[in-house]
Amino acid sequence: MRAKVAASRLGLAAVLLIGWEAGARAGVIDPFFFSRPALIAARLTEWFSTAQIWRHVGLTLLEALLAFVIGSAAGIVLGFWLGRWPLGAAVAEPFLQTANALPRVVLAPLFIFWFGLGIWSKVAFGMTLVFFLVFFNTYRGVRSVDRVLIDNARLLGASESQLLRHVLMPSALGWIFSGLEASIGLAMVGAVVGEYLGATGGLGYVIAQAEGLLDTTGMLAGMTLLAAVVLAIAAVVGRVERHLLRWQQPR
Repeated sequence: MRAKVAASRLGLAAVLLIGWEAGARAGVIDPFFFSRPALIAARLTEWFSTAQIWRHVGLTLLEALLAFVIGSAAGIVLGFWLGRWPLGAAVAEPFLQTANALPRVVLAPLFIFWFGLGIWSKVAFGMTLVFFLVFFNTYRGVRSVDRVLIDNARLLGASESQLLRHVLMPSALGWIFSGLEASIGLAMVGAVVGEYLGATGGLGYVIAQAEGLLDTTGMLAGMTLLAAVVLAIAAVVGRVERHLLRWQQPR
């Protein structure tokens, strides 16, 4: 089944790329606005042959990793805490909802103003995207744990730490990983958007430079590289999730 799915995906991608290339060569698709897959591949080859692109990739990955780790850790801790403290959750809910409703893009210039053009303005922006997704998923996961399981663990003398380790955490892992998988792309988006608005390096900087030169090939090459990085990271997180949730029945 997996081989069939993989072959179908590769076939669909090949059809789309061949159609795109053929359309551009035939003049149906304007290469100035949409470029061509062959040109994008050539640009990526040129970037990697000079090895300069690795600095930009590494910088974006560092910013995204810090945003992902810090934002996820804060979201998980606060999600578990408020999930086990109904009064605190009731008090904090309107403030969290208000903060989550703020458009993230308008915060990026503020973070650049506060933290400068270095990595921390991008990390802060990415954290705002990651934190709320992971927090709400963790909070719902903790609140959805069967009350009977909690009461039975209490009757057997489980402490709060044992309850967290043996009941709450396993039950909420599915919710948590769901939020983590979705937040990977958001962490990258936060880093790239921050770089796009103001930076001296990173994939967002590369895309912004190409846009300034009306270089469609450079913009699409940067986006292609960004998508490849996100897919690779998502695959790693997916393997970790399957390993930790191997005790669950496959769906």
